[in-house]
Parts: sequence; structure tokens; C-alpha cells
Amino acid sequence: MPDDKSKRDFRDRDRVSGDEEYEVGYLASKFQLTIPEVRELIEKHGNDRETLEREAKALGSK
Repeated sequence: MPDDKSKRDFRDRDRVSGDEEYEVGYLASKFQLTIPEVRELIEKHGNDRETLEREAKALGSK
């Protein structure tokens, strides 16, 4: 964390890291999907959070 609290960077907020278990697990639990399903979505659609949430919502409602 930076010493100067006004110089924070939020670029990663709009991305989901497929390597981080807590991010994959959060997305899986939020949309009642399995971890392999979330990893498949990341591989297919990239790591943009907005796109992944839209696709996960569509997959979860089926």
C-alpha cells in the first residue's frame, strides 16, 4: 500500500485474476457457479469483470 493515501491506483478493480483463488471463488459463489465454470468463462471471455459478471449471470440463470 502506498504511503501517500491520495496516490492509489484502482486499475485492477475492473479485472478478475484467474490465478487468484479468492477472486475465482467470489465470482463462483456470487453466481452459484463452480470454480471450473468460472475458469472456463475467464478463458472464453477474458478477465474483464463486467463481461464476466454478465456471462456468469446468464450461465447461472440457465
